[in-house]
This record gives sequence, C-alpha cells and structure tokens, in this order.
Amino acid sequence: MGISHVEAVVSGPSGRQAKVRFLVDSGATYSVLPAATWQDLGLEAQGPMDFSLADGTLITRQVSECLFEYDGVRRHSPVVLGEGSDEAILGVVTLENLGLVFNPFDRTLRPMKMMLA
Repeated sequence: MGISHVEAVVSGPSGRQAKVRFLVDSGATYSVLPAATWQDLGLEAQGPMDFSLADGTLITRQVSECLFEYDGVRRHSPVVLGEGSDEAILGVVTLENLGLVFNPFDRTLRPMKMMLA
C-alpha cells in the first residue's frame, strides 16, 4: 500500500480541468475521483462495478474514464466515480497508463521500465 500523495490534473469531455491531490495507493486497481470533482468535470457513468475494500467490504460504484496529467504526461484511464466521503485515490491502472511505478522505499513515482515482449 502506498502512503504518499501527489497532485495531478484531471479533465473530462467538457474540457474542464481540476487539480487533485491523490493518495497513491499501490493496492488499488482503479483511481477514484471524489463526487464533487467528477461532477464538475462532467463525467458520466459508463456502468457499475463491484470493488472489495481493504477490510473485505464489498461496494458497488459507477465507473467512467478521464484524462490524467502528471509530470507532463497525459493519458486516459478508467476512474471510479466516488460517492459521499470517497477520497481521491491514484490506482495502479492509472499509474501504468502514465508509465509510472510507485517506489515504496522513498515513496515517489518513478518511470516504469517499459517492455514490448
């Protein structure tokens, strides 16, 4: 699990952007956007998915996609549309799409060694 925060810019189909402070969570598959953020960006639900939380609780959340920008790199990624008090989380799929990996020793994001095999 990650215990570091980073700021990234997210944007939706409307062109609206938001700077978001994300918890980098190497145990999370998808990234999560808080409700106010994804609503401001104009994201629309593309369908529900079930997720298991760290304590084993199962929840259902709507999923969409948006554009993430971090350190000059911009890529699309699926995103969980947060509800209520859901916090901003940067998950592994988004990190991989950005070509990044979390270094647990110094809690930083580093370029991923890319393979074509």
